[in-house]
Amino acid sequence: MNKLLEIKNLHVMYKTDDDNIYALNGISLDIDKGESVGLVGETGAGKSTIALATMRLLPDKVSFVSNGEILFDGVDILKNRTEADMRAMRGNDLSMIFSDPMSALNPIHTVGEQIGEVIGFHFPDLKKDEIEKKVDEMMEMVGIPAERKIEYPHQFSGGMKQRIVIAIALACRPRLLLADEPTTALDVTIQAQVLKMMNNLKEQLETSLLLITHDLGVVAQVCSRVAIIYAGEIIENGPVEDIFDTDFRHPYTNGLFGSIPDLINKIARLSPIEGLMPDPTNLPVGCSFAERCPHRKEICDTEKPKEHYFDKHMIRCHLFAHLKKGGTKDE
Repeated sequence: MNKLLEIKNLHVMYKTDDDNIYALNGISLDIDKGESVGLVGETGAGKSTIALATMRLLPDKVSFVSNGEILFDGVDILKNRTEADMRAMRGNDLSMIFSDPMSALNPIHTVGEQIGEVIGFHFPDLKKDEIEKKVDEMMEMVGIPAERKIEYPHQFSGGMKQRIVIAIALACRPRLLLADEPTTALDVTIQAQVLKMMNNLKEQLETSLLLITHDLGVVAQVCSRVAIIYAGEIIENGPVEDIFDTDFRHPYTNGLFGSIPDLINKIARLSPIEGLMPDPTNLPVGCSFAERCPHRKEICDTEKPKEHYFDKHMIRCHLFAHLKKGGTKDE
């Protein structure tokens, strides 16, 4: 499969009057055409920063890309695309579903106007009635009657607002969709409906997907590959079945699975990961997860772990330094 998005060794820093915040520290991630990739990590790991950097929407004057490349269709958009180029690409080639539908919609415009604005911007030759027809199609596609396009955001439930946001993101049939926790604010029933709808739309439109979430259950339903992010680094990456159907995982990933309720095995308490992520203004010299890791060694405090590959499965951890492909110890 051809690579649609390639992020290579990306470093992003936020500068404040007091400190430098190291949000991304050498991120490398790729997405094939038509592929769905899950990006999982706890709050503050850098998930949303990856999406904003890919959209070139990082806040001015406080955020800086200190190193790395973001290639879309083989072209580095950080160096070879102007802001005018990016405005033409956003919504058309790559689009984003923001995490909070309540604040993503403008309360003083009808939902039809907001969907139509995107279509009109990218297809300026369309007549008004043609735009209206496309708005109707998008409303129906996300399961909302077209006649409700004259209503305002406050007249919709949380789940319907999220559907409107998805309609806006998909209005111009982008090749890459960045979904930043699109189901976080929804109850489980509506979440299941939205995920099913996103899967169907992705197949209809042949869109690639980066699904940003903290919920491994959502990833299992939607994605073929998953990347685990911690303290601005991808610490594990591989096919969903390689990570979900094995204990051969990074200690942090094992901790994430231990925090999930199990419907088969009854346990009195879940096993949370003790401690907190390191301070992003003062990252450790060695492994960022060392202080919370049950398998901590001396080398973890002094040396950054390297990437170790087991077929298509990558783990960044000192524990796997002496293992052969397949997980057998190197004699």
